[in-house]
Formats: sequence, structure tokens, C-alpha cells
Amino acid sequence: MYGSDGVNDDSERTAFRKAEKKYKLYYDQNTKSSKKKKQPKPVDLSEVVDFKSILDSFNRSSDLPPGIVALRCDFDQPVFCLENRPGFYFIPGALSIEEQCRWIRESLRSFPQPPNRTNHNAIYGPIQDLFIASKERKVLVEEKSSCTGLDSFDSATDVPRWKFSEEPGASSRGNTSKSILASVLLRKLRWSTLGLQFDWSKRNYNISLPHNKIPHALCQLAKRMATPAMPVGEEFQPEAAIVNYFGLGDTLGGHLDDMEKDWSKPIVSMSLGCKAIFLLGGKSREDPPLAMFLRSGDIVLMAGEARECFHGVPRIFTDKENAEITPLELQFSHEDDLCFLEYIKTSRININIRQVF
Repeated sequence: MYGSDGVNDDSERTAFRKAEKKYKLYYDQNTKSSKKKKQPKPVDLSEVVDFKSILDSFNRSSDLPPGIVALRCDFDQPVFCLENRPGFYFIPGALSIEEQCRWIRESLRSFPQPPNRTNHNAIYGPIQDLFIASKERKVLVEEKSSCTGLDSFDSATDVPRWKFSEEPGASSRGNTSKSILASVLLRKLRWSTLGLQFDWSKRNYNISLPHNKIPHALCQLAKRMATPAMPVGEEFQPEAAIVNYFGLGDTLGGHLDDMEKDWSKPIVSMSLGCKAIFLLGGKSREDPPLAMFLRSGDIVLMAGEARECFHGVPRIFTDKENAEITPLELQFSHEDDLCFLEYIKTSRININIRQVF
């Protein structure tokens, strides 16, 4: 989102950018032979905070590393806070495996459905049933309709229309067409928006855009999980959500979520799928960020001062050793779920839910 890997002098990089570069996926230059699978360069993970290990240690002996505090809430597990980042809360393993599978299914099957918008809208317009089309190996085909009557000078008479087809390159008689596999579009899905729609070009919420409501069950989950970060006596009101989809090598650059009216209300961020590294910085990009692991089922809350902290995701792990998704693989092993399994084995999904007003 900022900076460039073209900058060679580390002295010109911010502290946040240096951390992003440290953890980003790079490949060993010596394994680029076409006959060999590219091997990721080793990365030093010794400084990455592991809240799963912290939870295990806390449950055994109540010990905590310096700077980390545990809160007892109405959850089955403690909520961890950072003394130097007020308003940041980490809930490890907050979601059961059944809940994780449910929201993975919804994120792929339901959440990208129109009138909700995705990153594909700008090129292809609304796309119905993308996941089903991918499962059925369909192709999205562009057909141009032409008119030779009196209205032929109207630009609206030559409008691209996109639809799914069984055959690549399918088109109406006499028309040429462009096409793209639905499976490729699914892999290129980067975001979808629920509830109030976020206008990325204007960086604000456009309340006039049609949208589907956030599912009731997801609202109830967000309300319950937001409790530790809410002002006393107030209840979180989920009004919008952004679903981010990450594949191998994808990153989310350091940024602030600052388009909501009241920063005392948290962003509720759910992690699903492959393990990732999350960077939590300070109010300046020059503040060295803290790196931590995010696993499937973890929930992060950011409210108050933490809303002013730069944060991002420089790395997801898709290899068998580090992805840590064996429980998901077992749960999705049934024949009807194999398409979800194939996707999530190399992907991470993040659902972040917000109170806009």
C-alpha cells in the first residue's frame, strides 16, 4: 500500500516497511530452474509473538511474558492485551472448528454474491454464484451486443455482457468473445463487502448502494466477541464488514482503518484458514511493529488508541508444516466439501466487522 521493494537502501525504509520486508515471502534464487519447485527463503520467526504458546503456558502455570496481560471474560479462554497498545485484544482459538468451517463456506459461497460488491465488479460487473461456477468448471464469457438501428450512435448499444458458460470461448452467432475460467476468478477474489458498502475509490461508506445485511449469526458472534473492547454498558452494532482473501504471496500493506465515526468501538477481525503473520505498529510508520501469528479461529479486536496504530499482514503460510490447518482439512474431507478444502489449503480469509456510525 505504500513504499516499494525497489528501494534498495534500508536507511530509506520506515521501521514498519523493514518489518514487512523481513517477513515477506521471497524465493531462493538458486531454485528457479523450471525442473525444480521454487523454495521459499528461510525467515527468522524467533521474534514473532505466539499467543497459542502463551495461552498454553498461562493455562499450565499462569505465567505471562512481560508486557502481556490476561483478562477473564465470559469466554472459555482468556483475552490477552498488550500494555503498550491500549485497545488491542487477542482471543486465541475463539472460534470452534465448526464455526470456522461455517464462515469459510459463507465467505466463498454467499458473501461475494450481488448486490455485495467485490474487486471483480470494476471489470466484470456483478457476478452471480462464482464459487458454484468454479466448482462446475465454468467459464465467464464476454459477449458484445450490437445494434444497427437508429440508436446505433448511442454508446449504450455496444455494452459488454458477462455470463457463465460450459464451454471456453462460447459466444453468440457472429460475435467474438473474451473468456476467463471461473476458478481463476475465484483465486483472484481479493475482497467482498457485507452490510454498508465501502467505496474504495472515495474511501468512505456509500449508504446509497444496495447491499445484503450481515447475517444475523455473524452479527451475534461479533457482538459477543466485541464485549471486552466495548465501553461499559454499550453493545457493539455490526453495520459493515470487509472480507479479505489471501493466496500464496499475497500481503496487506501497513494501513489504518479510519473511516468509521467512533473509534472507541472495535473492529472485530476473524482469521480463517492458513496461518499468517500480523504486524501491529504504532501511530507512526517509524514505530517498530510487533509481529504475531494469526491462526484459523483467532480473533483480534482493535479499539480506541489501537485504531490509530498501523497494521498489516506481510505473510501467510501455505506449506504443510506452517499452515496449521489439519483440523480444517479433516473437517472438509467429505466429498461435498472438497472444493472448500482445495481452496483453504492455500488461502487465508479475514472477516473484519465494523460499527460505522
